[in-house]
Amino acid sequence: MSIPEQDKQRILQDIEQHGCHLILIEADNYLPAFVYSIGLYQKFGHPEIICFGMEINLMASLINEACAMIQNGEKLEVNKAYPDFLEGYPIQFLQVDKDFYQNYLGYGGRFYGSFDFPALQLVWPDKGSNFPWNENFNPNWKFKQPLLDRNTDFKFYEERNLGVFTTKQVLEGDPILYVSHDSDGDWQFHGSANADLEDAKIICMEDITRLDPSVNQIYHLQYGWNAWRQDINSDWEYEEGEEEEEEETE
Repeated sequence: MSIPEQDKQRILQDIEQHGCHLILIEADNYLPAFVYSIGLYQKFGHPEIICFGMEINLMASLINEACAMIQNGEKLEVNKAYPDFLEGYPIQFLQVDKDFYQNYLGYGGRFYGSFDFPALQLVWPDKGSNFPWNENFNPNWKFKQPLLDRNTDFKFYEERNLGVFTTKQVLEGDPILYVSHDSDGDWQFHGSANADLEDAKIICMEDITRLDPSVNQIYHLQYGWNAWRQDINSDWEYEEGEEEEEEETE
């Protein structure tokens, strides 16, 4: 799918004037905000850059700073500490696995006409200068920035051993066709919207992705939303669920 001509011309103008165009995605009630570039590869032959989990204007500023460095002839490298982006804290870059492009770089793919371009992820540390892959990284920040060079088999912003609800029929081979992400954080993976509670089972989320890797497509399902499909080859459809009314207390 191509992008509207008016949008394409605006992107091209930004690339010409500033070196790149930025796509800013606000946080929702589940996923963090992120920002990525379009045009670094077209203008400089340099990988595009994506960043997650900080204030959106700060991320835009960091990518613009990277763009300025690239315009001056510097090629940003993976697994190298850069101390001058965030005052007092180093950042690093990771190579983005192409399996994540459609999830996070979709508009870039539409601009280029394919996902045949390189991309780097700008990764920031915690206040102790520990990165997400370090043992002492702040656990409260673990899911603020997914690491796009790994975990292509498990894209959810959850622990792999998180307990989730399913049914014995799914465990026996029925396809997962209905998923809910409850407002309290619980996940349910069923064969239909009318699953029988008597058939309920609890297993870890990683086992769900092993039973059916295609459920990774709905890693982004917000709190309080449902997703369903006609069969395992159909696209997912989405709907916000109705909020449960709290019981009145005297």
